[in-house]
Amino acid sequence: MSNLKEGYIQIYTGNGKGKTTAAMGLAIRAVGDGMKVYVIQFLKSGKTGELKISEILGENFKIFRFETTKGFTWNLNEEQLSKLKEEVNEGYNFALKILENKECDILILDEVMAAMKGEFLTEEQVLKLMNIKPKDMELILTGRNVPEKIADKADLITEMKEIKHYYKAGVNARKGIEF
Repeated sequence: MSNLKEGYIQIYTGNGKGKTTAAMGLAIRAVGDGMKVYVIQFLKSGKTGELKISEILGENFKIFRFETTKGFTWNLNEEQLSKLKEEVNEGYNFALKILENKECDILILDEVMAAMKGEFLTEEQVLKLMNIKPKDMELILTGRNVPEKIADKADLITEMKEIKHYYKAGVNARKGIEF
C-alpha cells in the first residue's frame, strides 16, 4: 500500500546544475517519512555519492543502473552505442515493471531526457511510463530538453537555469558536490 494518496509527475530540467540533486533531496526526505523510493539512473555508470547513501538508507532507497558502457556517448563506436541502447532499454523495461507492480511510492527516472535526446529511448516510450503511473505513485523525471508532449503531461516542472557556473572558470566536477 502506498504512502501517497495522490501521486504527481514532476520534471527537473534546464541547463543549470541541480536536477539530480533536487531529485535526490526529495528522495531522502521521502525515505525519512517512511516512503519507498526507487531511482533508475540512465546514462550514468560512474561512482557517485548517491550510490553510497543508498547503502546507508537501506531497503527503502534503491538505485538501479543498467549501463556497463563507459564514456561519453560522442566517444563511443557503433557497437558500443548499440550495446548502450540495449542497456538503456533494459532500464526502461525495469521501469515498466516497477510501475505495473506498484513497487515503490516514488520512482525517479534520472537523466531520462538525455536518454531520449541520445535516441536510446523514444518520446512514446516515456509517455507510456507517464500514462501507466499508478494514481498513488510519484514519478520524477530529470534531464535537459523536455519534449513538449512530455511537458504537457507533467504536473510540475522546475527549471534549473544557469546564471553563473565555476566550471567556466576551470573548476572540474567535484566529488560530493557534482557527483
